[in-house]
Amino acid sequence: MYYPMFRTFQESQFSSSFLSPTPRFIGFETYADMFGDDTFWQVVRNALIWTFAVVALQNIIGMAVAVLLNQRLPGQGIMRSIVLLPWVLPGVVSAILWRFMYDPQLGLINSILIGLGISSERTPWLAQTQTAMIALIITAVWKGFPFSTVIYLAGLQGVDKEQLEAAEIDGGNAVQRFFYVTLPSMSGIVRLNLLLTTIFTFNYFDIVWVMTRGGPLNSTHIFPTIIYDLGFGEFKFGEAAAYGVVAVAVLSIFLIFYLRELRQRVK
Repeated sequence: MYYPMFRTFQESQFSSSFLSPTPRFIGFETYADMFGDDTFWQVVRNALIWTFAVVALQNIIGMAVAVLLNQRLPGQGIMRSIVLLPWVLPGVVSAILWRFMYDPQLGLINSILIGLGISSERTPWLAQTQTAMIALIITAVWKGFPFSTVIYLAGLQGVDKEQLEAAEIDGGNAVQRFFYVTLPSMSGIVRLNLLLTTIFTFNYFDIVWVMTRGGPLNSTHIFPTIIYDLGFGEFKFGEAAAYGVVAVAVLSIFLIFYLRELRQRVK
């Protein structure tokens, strides 16, 4: 594990391209150029928007669905299986499915919006800088919220029923019981899932690459896609490695918090 990380850092100190494949040592010049490049800061901005939006929506929707599935409803087992379907689908399959749904001419999204009178024209969702990221976030949330649902559904099983009954006797309604009893009891699980989904989302590749390849105009490029594009698209292995080093540094922060939370739960 550590040797490839060291080799990546070493690779980032060399410059190469398709026209000049022989690596040339330039030291930390790659990082200086990268930090001074507008593309890098656009990728950082995209990564922050992407990660925050997807993680927040996945966890909110996942918790809401978990609360619903925790009720005694008819067909509960079937409903749980249906909810899990997006999660078990391969990422590439999900991306292709949603890419067709966003198609400006034949896509289901435009047909529904026009049919409901919300829109009067067909929108090229994945071809506009204003809508491409939003479209990807919706797809990623649809794909990932079942994971949070499963985690939170398991956590809801462990909430003390006596505390809930006591809160109900004291006059607490469903919303008050959730925020004052259920949520505090699951605080550790919520923190753990937030950190885990942040790491997963920051590292997402397949949905973004299959649907937009980082476009249009780099508006959806995040760290995994820019690394792949630079390394295997433009053969700029030094720049790709530099982006990789920065990505690992950012992920290490979340990983430290995740491991600390995990140790506390084990204790």
